[in-house]
Amino acid sequence: MDATTGDTEAAVEVRGLRKRYGDVTAVDGIDLRVGRGEVFGLLGPNGAGKSTTVEILQGHRTRDAGDVRVLGSDPGSAGRELRARIGIVWQDESAPAELTVDETVRHFARYYPSPRDPGEVIGLVGLGEKSGARVKSLSGGQRRRLDVALGIVGGPEVLLLDEPTTGFDPAARRQFWELVAALADEGTTIVLTTHYLEEAEALADRLAVITAGRVAAEGSPAELRRLHSSLATVEWTGHDGRAHSERTGTPTRTVAELSASFDGEIPGLRISRPTLEDIYLGLTGQESAR
Repeated sequence: MDATTGDTEAAVEVRGLRKRYGDVTAVDGIDLRVGRGEVFGLLGPNGAGKSTTVEILQGHRTRDAGDVRVLGSDPGSAGRELRARIGIVWQDESAPAELTVDETVRHFARYYPSPRDPGEVIGLVGLGEKSGARVKSLSGGQRRRLDVALGIVGGPEVLLLDEPTTGFDPAARRQFWELVAALADEGTTIVLTTHYLEEAEALADRLAVITAGRVAAEGSPAELRRLHSSLATVEWTGHDGRAHSERTGTPTRTVAELSASFDGEIPGLRISRPTLEDIYLGLTGQESAR
């Protein structure tokens, strides 16, 4: 995975993207740049504009304003040649229930000029033992893996994942992360939307936090922490035996003052900085549980 885009050719470029549905503004001037081979995460609450942005990148939905380029072409006007280079995994399942896994992947492979080997793809997503099983017999996690197989069987250069692990149990989610990492290692550019902060941190080279159709912050997880976590929380047990805490931009000074007060060891001392979740909640105007 490529953690930077400064010297990397862009796979996705978005400038001033806007989309309205009647009186509702879903996307309100978004700018994005995703380098080739990068994993880029779109974070935000429901209704923030994430899925609409992904649909516009794929060419499935029109835009009202802005410039969009995917692999150098406008997905809104490009034909089948570009769409064959883009894979997408929707939130909704797309596989026919009565076909087997093998039949389904081979059927979808025929839509592409140079597809990957269907058997290889089935193995890559961890469904080798289910190749002959009908789609309707698969578990939810297995069906999601099949959706990914359909998204990558065309050998896409760009893969769009819209809330890919919704409904997964923790074990299935981590297995899916391994699959995404493997695809990224092959050089696939991946744009994913997700509600899961842990998932975004595990997979994405860079993140954009979207709220009310706008980008509130962008950068690597480490950059977001550095830029949006200026205050630390110092916690200790006071002389009165009660728990105390203080938010401060100078935690070292606070600890030094406490150390002098306690003449050495500070009981119950704990220093913490905001997590990525805390930063996300702050950027999107939601209350932190901390």
